[in-house]
Amino acid sequence: MSVRPGNGRKRKDPAAAKARKAGLLRRTGRTAIGVSSDVGGMAIIVGRSLAALLPPRIEPAGMVRGMYRFGVQSIPLVVATAFLTGVVVLLMAAVHVRQYGATVLVGWASGYATFRELGPVLIAIMFSGRVGSNNTAELAVMKVTDQLEALRALAIDIYAYLIIPRLFAMVVVLVGLTLLGNLLAIIGAAVAADSLIGVSYPVFWNSFTTYVRIEDLLHGLVKAGVFGLAIAVVSCHFGLSARGGAAGVGRAVNRSVVASAIIIFLLDYLLTHTLT
Repeated sequence: MSVRPGNGRKRKDPAAAKARKAGLLRRTGRTAIGVSSDVGGMAIIVGRSLAALLPPRIEPAGMVRGMYRFGVQSIPLVVATAFLTGVVVLLMAAVHVRQYGATVLVGWASGYATFRELGPVLIAIMFSGRVGSNNTAELAVMKVTDQLEALRALAIDIYAYLIIPRLFAMVVVLVGLTLLGNLLAIIGAAVAADSLIGVSYPVFWNSFTTYVRIEDLLHGLVKAGVFGLAIAVVSCHFGLSARGGAAGVGRAVNRSVVASAIIIFLLDYLLTHTLT
């Protein structure tokens, strides 16, 4: 920056402004290339997984092991998250219930919000943080230590042996965890309604069973299945593309969790717009 003599005003330096614009363009270009590369890598995983399913075959041991690690070991986290989610939903509705006396809508509001949005989205976020990051780290360690190359040297298809069982396991497990989470969230909402705002259990359950439809539950389960597939594809992509030793594993896990969260919210918007 240069100073014009006599008036004390700063004059813009054309060279500096041009350098800033060039730097912005470079950063934008690198970001666009990185995003395109990641999207392409995820598409390759989906395509190669579909190709490995011709003829259809799934590694049963890997599927069962994945369902145990991804599902059974996630139950305590889902129990705590879902129950407290139900309580929070009820607390949000409590203000309007007290103001307008709309006790007949308490069960419906809790069930509708939980089944369609809060249940599948929050459980998917927790699932991506625990299961998706673990899957990324495991595959990334195998990548940077050349274990994947050893499997290829033994003529083992890593997509049939490692990726497909994880994809199926995550989809099935997340749908099941969402069902469990919905149940616990409704129980938490019912307990909070009775203890915090004086809405008895019969009133709550009558409102819930009268106004909440099976379509609301199916709406959330469809989202859970799509979220599970997205988390599986994202975590596998960043695991298989990891480079740079231990630091590369850490970067892959971080990018996987961030990308999963962004994709979950994007898919939630698209599915809500499409299915509603």
